[in-house]
Amino acid sequence: MSYLSSNQLKQYEDQGFVSPINIFSKDKAKEIRNEIELIENKIPGELEKSGRYNAHLISPLLDEVTHNSKILDAVQSLIGENILVCGTTLFIKNPNEKGFVSYHQDAKYIGLEPHNWVTAWVAITDSNEKNGCMRMWSGSHKDNLKDHDQKFNEGNLLTRGQTVKNVPKEKTTPLILEAGQMSLHHPTVVHGSELNKSNDRRIGFVIQSYIGTNVKQILGKNSVQLARGVDKFNYHEKIERPVSLLNEGDLKIKKRENNNLQDIFYKGSPKKGSY
Repeated sequence: MSYLSSNQLKQYEDQGFVSPINIFSKDKAKEIRNEIELIENKIPGELEKSGRYNAHLISPLLDEVTHNSKILDAVQSLIGENILVCGTTLFIKNPNEKGFVSYHQDAKYIGLEPHNWVTAWVAITDSNEKNGCMRMWSGSHKDNLKDHDQKFNEGNLLTRGQTVKNVPKEKTTPLILEAGQMSLHHPTVVHGSELNKSNDRRIGFVIQSYIGTNVKQILGKNSVQLARGVDKFNYHEKIERPVSLLNEGDLKIKKRENNNLQDIFYKGSPKKGSY
C-alpha cells in the first residue's frame, strides 16, 4: 500500500514533484527553528556557506526530521522500501538579502546514479511567493539533463551558480508550503527560487537526498545513514546518528562529510564558490 494517494503519485509522474504533504505541526516547526537558531548563536558561522550541509549530524531535532516516519512513508512510495539518507542542506533566506537559487537540475552535479532517489524540501517556516518559495518547471523531468551555465553569480545560493537557460517562468509552479509541510521532487525536474521580500527568514530543511540502496556516488564519496529497510549493496560508508546537540565528535564528522561534498560539487570546476 502506498502512503501517497493515486493523485499524488500521478502528480509526481506527470509534473516531477508532489506538494504539499503534511508532516508535523507549526509548533514542532517552531521548536526546530529555535534549535537551528540556537546553533547559529552558539557557534557563529557553523551553518553558513558550506556549513549549511549535513546539519542533521549535529542537531537532534533535524535528525528527527530526517528519520520522520511520515516522510519515509512518502519516500518509500516513490523509491522503494530500502532507503538511505545521503545528506541534508539548510536553505535559509534572510529578509533583505540577495539570496536566490537559479533554475537547475539536482542530478546535473550531485553524482548519484541511477536516479532512484528523491529530494524532500521541508518547510521550517512558511514558504510562499513573497519570501522566495521554490518554483518547479512542471514536466521538465521527462527530458534529458540540460546544459547548465556556471555563473558563480553574487547572491546565488548554489555552489557554481549553475543555471539552465531560457526557463519559461510562466510555466513554473510555486510550491507554497506552511511550516511543517513538505514537497518531494524528482532528480531531473528544473527548479529554482527567488528573493525573500518579506520581513522574516525563510527556512527550508532539505533532505538531499533519500536514495535507494542501489544508487552509487560516481563523483566522489558520500557517507549515508540507513533510514529504512536493508542495504544489500553496501556502496557507501555508514555513519551514526548524532549523540547530542553540538557533540564534539559529531561536529568533526559533519566537517569531514562536508569536505567530501565539496569535492563532489566542484569536481571538474575551474574554481570554487562560497557554498
